[in-house]
Amino acid sequence: MKFFIDTAEISEIRELAETGLVDGITTNPSLIKQSGRDFIEVITEICGVISGPVSAEVIATDTAGMLSEGRRLAAIASNVTVKLPLTWDGLKACRTFADEGIATNVTLCFSANQALLAAKAGASFISPFIGRLDDLGVDGMELIHKIRTIYDNYGFETEILAASIRSSAHVEACALAGADVATIPPQVLKSLSRHTLTDKGLASFLTDWETTGQSI
Repeated sequence: MKFFIDTAEISEIRELAETGLVDGITTNPSLIKQSGRDFIEVITEICGVISGPVSAEVIATDTAGMLSEGRRLAAIASNVTVKLPLTWDGLKACRTFADEGIATNVTLCFSANQALLAAKAGASFISPFIGRLDDLGVDGMELIHKIRTIYDNYGFETEILAASIRSSAHVEACALAGADVATIPPQVLKSLSRHTLTDKGLASFLTDWETTGQSI
């Protein structure tokens, strides 16, 4: 499973990119607001650090506006993925971009039928928001399973990009469900390496080593 990082903070991206674990980046208007920086400037800088897909979201809600904004974003760098809302206008824009060879990430997906439409429209990625479904008392992971089954049934090449991930348990469940990508907040990615038994085992090894009086 690929790991995308859900952030617009360039310092976090640089730090995590050094690990070799980052396959791409997703941003959205809220993350750009949190960064306090110019949108185009941020996306340009991120694309200079990350060679994988970098999702940049349009703001327009009509097809013509999405196409205009999306083409401008795609011109920033070859690895920009234009992020579109899962609306009727967004699907029409997605089809046009697919025909033009521009990568797309169709976002705010909350049903299997929406995911089916996005795949038929030629989306490169579909972003089901599992955490937001969980907030409503709905099993968000069930949606990942449904989309995986549908895509496998018909050979759709659209990649399932699990979004709105809140915990390490979400990441594990997404991997088991067959998600192609998980877009993860930086702190959640770092938490994947932690386990109490790892900490205890390392402490024990270090204590024993000290008693040997050796150095490496």
